[in-house]
Amino acid sequence: MENLKAFFDSKVEEYNQPAFIKNDPVCIPHLFSKKQDIEIAGFFASIFAWGNRTTIINKSRELMELMDMSPYNFILHHTEKEVKKLLSFKHRTFNTTDLLYFIEFLRHHYSSHKSLEDAFVKYRPPGIISTQAIEPVLIGFHNYFFSMEDMPPRTRKHIATPAKNSTCKRLNMYLRWMVRNDKKGVDFGIWKKLKPSELICPVDLHVARVAKRFNLLTRKQVDWQAALELTAYLRTLDGDDPVKYDFALFGLGVLEKF
Repeated sequence: MENLKAFFDSKVEEYNQPAFIKNDPVCIPHLFSKKQDIEIAGFFASIFAWGNRTTIINKSRELMELMDMSPYNFILHHTEKEVKKLLSFKHRTFNTTDLLYFIEFLRHHYSSHKSLEDAFVKYRPPGIISTQAIEPVLIGFHNYFFSMEDMPPRTRKHIATPAKNSTCKRLNMYLRWMVRNDKKGVDFGIWKKLKPSELICPVDLHVARVAKRFNLLTRKQVDWQAALELTAYLRTLDGDDPVKYDFALFGLGVLEKF
């Protein structure tokens, strides 16, 4: 295991660098400096993060431009005329109906909270051991997100939940961006109420393939249980920051086609 840890640590060092940012969806929140702008831009970029990375980045930037590159101000203070600019926006199966509900939820949340972090951490049960913290956090966030009146049923598919055994790859990636703080320049570390040790590794087919190649993952299905199994192994490599190995697994799987 020591050789494997050294190999993965070297891959983390290789990819966890500012040069990684420009070709990854994380570049979208890096366009901003205000905390709430970073949160909102990161949230949309992570939700859009399936398929071609260039398309994800372009569509995320397009949405930010439609919000006048000031998403927090737009969310709270948009006029009906300004919202009309968004009506042609679409990314794969994410359409205008979904976008308008997302904006309404964010407006509702930010009207009484200063940070989107509160939408997650309020569902962290007191006294729970940290390695089991994120599951109730993600389930609680999902239920909160879809608790508003006139919620379109079709929009549910865009926010995953462990309650349906999803890997929750995009939300786990978003939490990685917001929570990890290693001063390497990629992840932001602007949320302090969750710990890096509590995070779950974002798992998609590429990451699962690499994990299976190295015998880090035995589960056949790529689901929530697979994400837990992989993260449990990564905690044996670094219990304080297991999700840093997302850089290694993603780099090997997507960039090196390992």
